[in-house]
Amino acid sequence: MAGKQGSAASRAVAALVGAGAAFATRKLLTIGWKTVTGKEPPEHPEDPAVALSEALIWGVATGAAVAAARLLATRALTRKAAGAEPD
Repeated sequence: MAGKQGSAASRAVAALVGAGAAFATRKLLTIGWKTVTGKEPPEHPEDPAVALSEALIWGVATGAAVAAARLLATRALTRKAAGAEPD
């Protein structure tokens, strides 16, 4: 599908699917953080009152997990729309 321009509707659906995956992933990470640490994740990691290690761990974990979830969700949607077999 590289190099092809999809319709505006398909791009909108892909954006919504990606946003939904990001939202769900962030919720799951928040629950996991609470379970592991026993406290809420840092709401503003850039705040000097938040420990640097805590801010870095939260930032890296959320960034990587949300990006991966969006990628996987949009790839699954694209494959389904194209009728391709999964890897």
